[in-house]
Amino acid sequence: MRTEVIEIYHSGKSYKAISKALGLQRTTVRAIIHKWQKHGTVVNLPRSGWPTKITPRAQRRLIREVTKDPRTTSKELQASLASIEVSVHDSTIRKRLGKNGLHGRFPRRKPLLSKKNIRARLNFAKKHLNDCQDFWGNTLWTDETKLNYNNFAKMSGPKFLQSAVKDSLQVIANA
Repeated sequence: MRTEVIEIYHSGKSYKAISKALGLQRTTVRAIIHKWQKHGTVVNLPRSGWPTKITPRAQRRLIREVTKDPRTTSKELQASLASIEVSVHDSTIRKRLGKNGLHGRFPRRKPLLSKKNIRARLNFAKKHLNDCQDFWGNTLWTDETKLNYNNFAKMSGPKFLQSAVKDSLQVIANA
């Protein structure tokens, strides 16, 4: 396509005529012609800057390690890459993972249940497993939750629903 633009340009046509003939934007035609005038070629030129230190193989290793254990720190990944003789800064690792869609995030909070609370809930469930419907009709369930509204307003969606809630469920049975 680029060579066609140059051929038509050499025949003496204007940018507008070339863009109509090939179905390209005028700015695209202009950029192709200016590149040809400046560099003498229309192929993609090598990028400027220092070559990347992380090889594609090392990048695949980083992605594999992070997907296996998402809580791996960039310092641990840096040590892992040092074992295959790739020396990079931890911020370089974070940037490379970010370009692959693996951004560092704080894990969401889970309800604060101790082993004692878990055992108590399980014992309650086992004790009242076969209770009649009237018992459950007379049971008052209260959910005392502490909401941190500053953080709660910033978060949305089902996975953040529990993030600001400190769970302390109490059951009051009316006998």
